[in-house]
Amino acid sequence: MRTLVIVPTFNEAANILHTLDEITLYLPSTDVLVVDDSSPDGTSKLVAARALDDPRIALLSRGEKGGLGGAYRAGFDYARAHGYAVVIEMDADGSHPAQRLPALVEALSTADLVIGSRWMRGGSVVGWALHRRVLSRMASVYVRVMLGTSVRDATSGFRAFRIETLRTIEASSTTSDGYSFQIETLHRAHRCGLTVTEVPIAFAERAYGHSKMTGGIILEALTRVARWRRHPFVPGTQPLAGATSLIATV
Repeated sequence: MRTLVIVPTFNEAANILHTLDEITLYLPSTDVLVVDDSSPDGTSKLVAARALDDPRIALLSRGEKGGLGGAYRAGFDYARAHGYAVVIEMDADGSHPAQRLPALVEALSTADLVIGSRWMRGGSVVGWALHRRVLSRMASVYVRVMLGTSVRDATSGFRAFRIETLRTIEASSTTSDGYSFQIETLHRAHRCGLTVTEVPIAFAERAYGHSKMTGGIILEALTRVARWRRHPFVPGTQPLAGATSLIATV
């Protein structure tokens, strides 16, 4: 199956080339799309140079910093337009273990959505303080209670979709921009009766750069989950999100 790994970036010059090397090492048959939000640190220039030498790499540049959800929506649209069968979400900072990419793809043989899980048996986190572990675990508990899903790691951003899954959940009409985007796509998959599977991963804190997590992102997730509990997703009733501003694709 034609597979595309989508990697959203903003100021990831210190990490992106290593991440690209890791992806193509452990999943050599895949293509990679880097969606860059006009990083001032030169991330896009590094990716564009790599793409000239490696046809598996593509760059999609957005005109401004538009959030995680917007980057993935743009990437999903690219995947559909180019005929990919499998789409994988992956961070650029090295926290998602590329060696688990084959496990995500393999698990799609019996699932519609596969989540790389820190909090299931066999999963782990390296380099996080206790308060961050507690916050992440409690966020997933909150999602399970509020939205009725059994997924252990509801906020994980390391996941694989069948392209049919993205159509079914109407991914282009999602509205979340922060990390609540991951909860929104999970909620939609759950509401559509799709099969969601978790595979354990060892998550490692980034070695370079700074986390994009902020108090505003956490607040967005809390309020949106409460809203989705009151007004659950119903297929075929969602307006499309606004168009994404793109500069160039290499």
